[in-house]
Amino acid sequence: MTLKHFLFPAYYDESRAYSTLLLVIRIFFGILFLIHGYDKLMSYHSINTLFNDPLGIGSSYSLMLTIFAELVCSFALIFGLLQRIVLIPMIITMCVAFFVVHGADAFSVKELSFIYLITFVLLFITGPGQYSFDSLIGRYIMDRDAAG
Repeated sequence: MTLKHFLFPAYYDESRAYSTLLLVIRIFFGILFLIHGYDKLMSYHSINTLFNDPLGIGSSYSLMLTIFAELVCSFALIFGLLQRIVLIPMIITMCVAFFVVHGADAFSVKELSFIYLITFVLLFITGPGQYSFDSLIGRYIMDRDAAG
């Protein structure tokens, strides 16, 4: 399998039910995660100095990276655009939240970050499904490669 086929799977033979399920999961978790990013963006000036700095790069930069993962990457996830690429910052953000920021907390405190983490890892493994921009790009690549 080449990198372009990994990033842009064509999904010619998949069932509609499977792809519909992936679409619903992408939209549902994408919107939920996007809301977290939007809230952080709207309160940026009041929380940028208080935000955790688990990577040691400064509170503002940690907050900006988190907003990027939660807002920009979520938007791309909803549409299935570069899904496997945009899931990487989302997975990293949830790993940092679960293992570092809330590492010593009770599971009930870090449960939400765990649910997001597992969901994003599973979406990374499965790919976006046939109802996505990645699938459209993948079909175009496959057709172009077959034609010439």
